[in-house]
Amino acid sequence: MPSCALYNADMNIAPFADRRRRLVAHMGEGVAVIPTAPEKLRNRDTSYLYRADSYFHYLTGFPEPEAVLVLVGGRDARSILFCRERDVDKEIWDGYRQGPEGAKENFGFDETHSIKLFDELLSQLIADRPALWFSLGHDAAWDARIAAALNAVRAQSRAGKRAPGDIRDVRAVLDEMRLVKDEHEIALLRRAAAIAAGAHQRAMRATSPGRYEYEIEAELLHEFRRRGCQYPAYTPIVAAGANACVLHYVDNHKRIEDGELVLIDAGGELDGYASDITRSFPANGRYSGPQADIYDLVLDAQSAAIAAVRPGAAFIAPHDAAVRVLAQGMVDMKLLEGSVDAVIETEGYKRFYMHRTSHWMGLDVHDAGEYKNADAWRPLVPGMVLTVEPGCYIRPADDLPQAFWNIGVRIEDDVLVAAGGCEVLTQDAPKKIVDIEALMRDGRGG
Repeated sequence: MPSCALYNADMNIAPFADRRRRLVAHMGEGVAVIPTAPEKLRNRDTSYLYRADSYFHYLTGFPEPEAVLVLVGGRDARSILFCRERDVDKEIWDGYRQGPEGAKENFGFDETHSIKLFDELLSQLIADRPALWFSLGHDAAWDARIAAALNAVRAQSRAGKRAPGDIRDVRAVLDEMRLVKDEHEIALLRRAAAIAAGAHQRAMRATSPGRYEYEIEAELLHEFRRRGCQYPAYTPIVAAGANACVLHYVDNHKRIEDGELVLIDAGGELDGYASDITRSFPANGRYSGPQADIYDLVLDAQSAAIAAVRPGAAFIAPHDAAVRVLAQGMVDMKLLEGSVDAVIETEGYKRFYMHRTSHWMGLDVHDAGEYKNADAWRPLVPGMVLTVEPGCYIRPADDLPQAFWNIGVRIEDDVLVAAGGCEVLTQDAPKKIVDIEALMRDGRGG
């Protein structure tokens, strides 16, 4: 079965071990069970390219399927990995396996065992522990395995064995940990962002009227893989003309026409970490007047939002900053009537801007972590990474100037909260009109 990545002998295992220690410190005398993702069939006997579960990867870096991490807290704290055994015959077909011995040596676990022993040993590991940490409700098959282990311990009650009386969601703790990136993660996010920025530049150079959206998608995918990303972080959006007004358009089959804007929302995934960039540019290399007006409005909104990203600011602050700029522009361009405050209060701007400005970034393109603490928006702290992606999407309507019809613009960057404010990780993807037009002109040799 295809796997997502081979073991890299140069991989730094220290960050994974440190995360395991941090989780164990939080668990007290409890036990945590974190399985990786299962393989999934794509058709008949062919699997999708394998990717480890994000929580499992965060704690282990172990790339193989059929693996489970068990963390034991307390005085005998230890990390235990259950994984597939070596199998020479299967390795001929599907590639090298670490086996328990290789996993212990190369990934730094305290103990390793064959996955075949997991169900037998799990009841022993959780017996007489006060709490079991697990992602209850995430996977029905795993819920059943955990229930069976708990029942196996309860069946030994007359022998003095006690099952954990407290079942806790391990994701709640891990989400908080994942929300603030360590230096290892930030380095991967920077590299993934740089690769994605290069892919967007390549796509801009390659775009011209008459080409198809899927041809430009191919340019993105080529650059992602050429520079080391294992695959795209999500299905790329290459949306020309009216398609740019469909937020999650992924058909990518339309012929690109002269005079249209092309919106590309695409990022690569590097060693599990995502990048996420959107750029909107003219197919023929020159923005028309109405296109430039809408584009500059969105760019001004993004600039205001990025300026609001700093330690101590509320997560919602970039969105509020972007909305105020967009609302002002919509009123000035006669797209909406009334005062700016009224447009914001009634949410009239949502006719043209209907999504939020930011989401967390990391192992998942929409990464783990709550956006509020109780009823208050979470304050930003150094190490958080979020997108900043305002937009404006104008569909044909009788009450709107026809010159604005089918203009869809979104500008998105990945932003790291830093001690002095923020760092735009994706800054190498051009976004000023003059820079985009120059790049496209130079790319065509004219």
